[in-house]
Amino acid sequence: MPKNLGNYRKSYEKSALSEDGIPDNPMELFTTWFKELEAEGGVEEPNAMTVATMGADGYPKTRIVLLKEFCSDGFVFYTNYQSEKGMAISANPKVCLSFFWPSIERQVIIKGIADRVSSDKSDAYFDSRPQGSKFGAVISDQSSVIASREVLDAALKELKNTTKNESIRRPDHWGGYCVRPVSIEFWQGRKNRLHDRIRFIRDKEPEWTRERLAP
Repeated sequence: MPKNLGNYRKSYEKSALSEDGIPDNPMELFTTWFKELEAEGGVEEPNAMTVATMGADGYPKTRIVLLKEFCSDGFVFYTNYQSEKGMAISANPKVCLSFFWPSIERQVIIKGIADRVSSDKSDAYFDSRPQGSKFGAVISDQSSVIASREVLDAALKELKNTTKNESIRRPDHWGGYCVRPVSIEFWQGRKNRLHDRIRFIRDKEPEWTRERLAP
């Protein structure tokens, strides 16, 4: 049955984003917004973000992953390098990240280049993960077709039996990416759909150019 969603409307009136007082470096503004989101509460995973890549089939694809670090260099997440996502990044490292934080009526959209982080950095993060998450990274051939759920359950049982209480080493096919931004757009919801959109563009390291976009 068709369902008309035309009456799903919300007026965004919580805040505004003006050029006055905005730092020259967008990472400082991202840090401020993230801290305000944490203080607001009500969001189970404030670090959840959409990662968009271009696949070998010519279609873009998005999925939700968890941001694990952000700093002056960029935005770090971890995944299976042999997954559909990882293979897409290997072929075309230009990606887009987006955050939607409805509780504070904000979005952040980041275009950037994804590079693998160092093995030492991936090792350190992998070692910090719970044991179950380590097992999952080892046994899952992410994005590949499997016959049933039982395939995963059997592989998990076998790995637990063979490793016992031994430490789990990070598999070579699993690690981190750092997305180094070339543009970062900050979107603040406003009344009458006249939203504030401020975009930072990196022309050359370490300079950023700032511009306002029409909503």
